[in-house]
Amino acid sequence: MSFESLGLDPALLRAVRDLGWPKPTDIQRDAIPAARDGRDLLACAMTGSGKTAAFLLPVLHRLLDAPTRATRALVLAPTRELAAQVHADLVDLARHTSLRGAAIFGGVGMGPQEQAFRQQVDVVIATPGRLLDHLSQPGRYVDFRALEVLVLDEADRMLDMGFLPDIKRVLAQLPTRRQTLFFSATMPKPIVELSRELLKDPVRINVERVAKPAHGIEQALWPVSEALKADLFIALLRQDVVGNVICFTRTKHRANRLADVLTHAGIPNARIHGNRSQNQRTEALADFKAGRVRVLVATDIVARGIDVEALEHVVNFDVPHLPEDYIHRVGRTARAEATGEAFTLVSPEEEGDLRAIEKAIGRKLDRRTLPGFDYRHVPQERLEIPLAERIAAIRARKAEERARAKAKQERRDAHAKAEADRQAKRGTGRGGPARGAAGSPGGAGASHGAASGPSRPGSAGTAAGGGGRGPRRRGGRGRGPGRPGGPGRP
Repeated sequence: MSFESLGLDPALLRAVRDLGWPKPTDIQRDAIPAARDGRDLLACAMTGSGKTAAFLLPVLHRLLDAPTRATRALVLAPTRELAAQVHADLVDLARHTSLRGAAIFGGVGMGPQEQAFRQQVDVVIATPGRLLDHLSQPGRYVDFRALEVLVLDEADRMLDMGFLPDIKRVLAQLPTRRQTLFFSATMPKPIVELSRELLKDPVRINVERVAKPAHGIEQALWPVSEALKADLFIALLRQDVVGNVICFTRTKHRANRLADVLTHAGIPNARIHGNRSQNQRTEALADFKAGRVRVLVATDIVARGIDVEALEHVVNFDVPHLPEDYIHRVGRTARAEATGEAFTLVSPEEEGDLRAIEKAIGRKLDRRTLPGFDYRHVPQERLEIPLAERIAAIRARKAEERARAKAKQERRDAHAKAEADRQAKRGTGRGGPARGAAGSPGGAGASHGAASGPSRPGSAGTAAGGGGRGPRRRGGRGRGPGRPGGPGRP
């Protein structure tokens, strides 16, 4: 079957040819005709199966059939990275049309996103939390009155991340008359119940299918002690057993530590996890896709929706606890029917999780060893710092910060006191508290003397304004009784 046989608009077929897609994938072949005809859809589609185009192509076809200036389609996605990826795919598929879309997610300014709402772009791709932020803003600039299609992408992941209440709050503000396309990698009971609430007589695709990794992925295990995982991973990189690779860790702390170890070993890398800013996450992914770094260290935040062309390897630095997470991680390689390799570093403590994965995928994975690697050596530094030790270090750092702040405040207080003492001493040296009193320089006496006009020698005004010389006896020096000019003069 070809894309031409799916009845899509010629502008979309032209974009598909530009992208070099030879034929539809299985999910595209099954989903596009039903969605194009306006049916609700409940589809179980694994990562790497081509499901993004399976819902974007029929949505764009519908919008082209009756163009109007309004937001007519909404795609909800669980993560920023997935929302950005869906938007990038929309741009590629709509390149020969006038249709516009916008990605709405957190970690970036709301201004440009508000502008996209006000311009009423045709398709909005949003994470639930940020969409609710916009819906709660004054002015009510988000307008879904003309909405025709709702797509829930990676619905099971949204439920895992606790988005169900947010999704229901969004749904309450959407028109009830709409087409709904529901895509999920797995179909646990909460997903089935939600689909019953949202869908009307849906076409069901692969709902009973057991989740398994895509074809074309070579999978293998590398048994190693927990302490030597980082050293073995570096050895695999240096011997070119592993090429460009996304390396998944269990926690943000381990992602940071592994990235630091790789940097010390001179291996270009970038990291993505939930504590990184959106700019840092975007830059890390761009550097990896452009080949500026060889290793992208990540948590499960990029286990779904990240499309990297010609990705050679995925490495599970830690065995995931759930088989579904393993399937999504390894699905980053061998996308769109390509080939790739997925390696898992497994310690003795992780064998239980590994058995659950092998049971889920229905096969035993090959175990390999690296020739020349010393599996018994003692590593130079620990990758994992125990939680109690990290907490103690944080407390010690906080105590040092408090001690520095206290010492700084004490220095400020001492400086203020010294300055006050200097001001007091300076005031005493200039005459003390009597300065400014009546009869003193600058006091009331001076004002009175100045206001009395020219004063005779020996007057009170002269004494007050005489520059600090003490009061003179009445009559002045040498003018006693009986002398000319004195009071005793006849």
